[in-house]
Amino acid sequence: MENATKPDAASGAVVVTLPDGAQRTFDGPVTGRTLAGSIAKSLAKKALAVKIDGRLTDLDAVIDRDSVVEIVTRDSEDALELIRHDTAHVMAEAVQSLFPGTQVTIGPSIENGFYYDFAREEPFSPEDFPRIERKMAEIIARDEAFTREVWDRDAAIAFFRDRGEQFKVELIQDLPPEEPISIYRQGEWLDLCRGPHMPSTGRIGKGFKLTKLAGAYWRGDHRNPMLQRIYGTAWRNEEELAAHLEQIAEAERRDHRRIGREMELFHLQEEAVGSIFWHPKGWTLYRTLEGYIRGRLEQSGYREVRTPQLISRSLWEESGHWEKFRDNMFTVADEDERVLAIKPMNCPAHVQIFKQGLVSYRDLPIRMAEFGCCHRNESSGSLHGIMRVRQMVQDDAHIFCRDDQVTPESVAFCDLLQTVYKDLGFDEVKVKLATRPEVRAGSDEVWDKAEAGLRDAVVAAGLPFEVEPGEGAFYGPKLEFHLKDAIGRSWQCGTLQLDFVLPERLDANYIGEDSQKHRPVMLHRAILGSMERFIGILIENYAGRFPMWLAPLQVVVATITNEADDYAREVLESLRRAGLRAEIDLRNEKINYKVREHSLQKVPAILVVGKRESEERTVALRRLGGKAQEILALEDVVNTLGQESRSPISS
Repeated sequence: MENATKPDAASGAVVVTLPDGAQRTFDGPVTGRTLAGSIAKSLAKKALAVKIDGRLTDLDAVIDRDSVVEIVTRDSEDALELIRHDTAHVMAEAVQSLFPGTQVTIGPSIENGFYYDFAREEPFSPEDFPRIERKMAEIIARDEAFTREVWDRDAAIAFFRDRGEQFKVELIQDLPPEEPISIYRQGEWLDLCRGPHMPSTGRIGKGFKLTKLAGAYWRGDHRNPMLQRIYGTAWRNEEELAAHLEQIAEAERRDHRRIGREMELFHLQEEAVGSIFWHPKGWTLYRTLEGYIRGRLEQSGYREVRTPQLISRSLWEESGHWEKFRDNMFTVADEDERVLAIKPMNCPAHVQIFKQGLVSYRDLPIRMAEFGCCHRNESSGSLHGIMRVRQMVQDDAHIFCRDDQVTPESVAFCDLLQTVYKDLGFDEVKVKLATRPEVRAGSDEVWDKAEAGLRDAVVAAGLPFEVEPGEGAFYGPKLEFHLKDAIGRSWQCGTLQLDFVLPERLDANYIGEDSQKHRPVMLHRAILGSMERFIGILIENYAGRFPMWLAPLQVVVATITNEADDYAREVLESLRRAGLRAEIDLRNEKINYKVREHSLQKVPAILVVGKRESEERTVALRRLGGKAQEILALEDVVNTLGQESRSPISS
């Protein structure tokens, strides 16, 4: 075995360019640690790693050619990835120290944290976490250096086999022959790892916590052994950790499944896995949202269509979806043994409508919308409340247009999307441009044109954006719209995809000004995405306290005494005539009990009436979350609540 970070003094001069453009020249290869020290002693103390030409590496990695180099410190964006990766290694050492015989498999950093998969006959439990955390703190306090070594392949296999680490043996055997066997050591403990790592365990700090347990098949294959996965979170300091844990606690308080149950919106059950049973209030919420988005679409010149649920396999083969999405499709065979697929998306069907009759260039753009019910065979383990289901409805639409219409249509869509998100309470939206994936349809020339067209469109819309290489759809690049909710979580909902491929595959044409056939450009677009998922996001964003116009039940009229029953019915009728969704509570219960119960149901307004209100034709208005009440004339409260309940589309 050999140390992997020793410079070769025989090499020529190396020019290092720093992020600010400044350059430093060295007589030969130099490590990141030496580079940091040459800039400032204080930087050398703070340095955690280096980025060489954009690649994150150890601080002792050798820079042996002219490169652009960034010194990574705790304040850098990359610091959290390093902290989490190092914490994962420390957790693995702690677990093997406390539970001898446990095999370590893989342990990456992930968003907000890390995990490690362990093979152990006895199950772990959350009660083990404090003990593991204490051992981790000891290892961090020892400030053990992380050092990288490159081992001989056969020696590494023998070493891990002798220790009973069969999963590590399998990993090494499956590595390409040319790949070095990289081992990272911290004190006496070591693991197979590509790295990078910080200089020592002491750099991790105290901002970590183990969070949960889960099962995971080795290499994600259900035919392989089941492992135990321990998740954790790690941050730069204890303050960041506390803020994250509070966000998790707040997210649990806002969990759409719990709130949906409390508000009697929906339920799920095993007899219909991945499908939703909408209750009256939940369906009212659904129809209100659907009605709102339908109104916005109509205002923007979309024409709504409806296409079949069952479509022949042959069309999916022609479109290319069969090869790509077959495993996610539900299929049936008819009496003639033709294979039909329950549609997982709407786009091929919309092309069929476009192809009926001749389309002139003057007819374009055609904006075709559908609240299309789609089915996808998601694995049962990936299902999550109404956020991830097998049956969903998309606010789907496709714009068929000419090349010269791509930019104005894209800009109009971006404007519409931002209006909708603002109406629904989301003011912060990030845009990402997802470019060609490895597996794709269409030539590089077509993709060059599509990516350039979408980039021009987002620039014309005046929206800042980030590029996500390789994340596009298989038939075209796309814009992803990520919105931020009330507690800072990001959700990717809206998309705009530019597609030259599907019109070609499905032979869609229009007659141009030259009387010749031309291919339309197809813009696939959605604002909410899955209606079900977006409702789940809305529930959690508002914690069930919907704005008046969106609330499934807007007002409850509650009586203090039976003497006010007739007046309460009159109040209810006045509210309903004004278009409000209102109910009445005449039960023989104390008013405080009624108010508390309807508040738990997140009803925005409760109108309390008793004998006095009946005689004076007034009501006591109580707002959700407020302790005070207003005494208002019946006519005034009806007008006030009527105005508040108006949809943004009618404002």
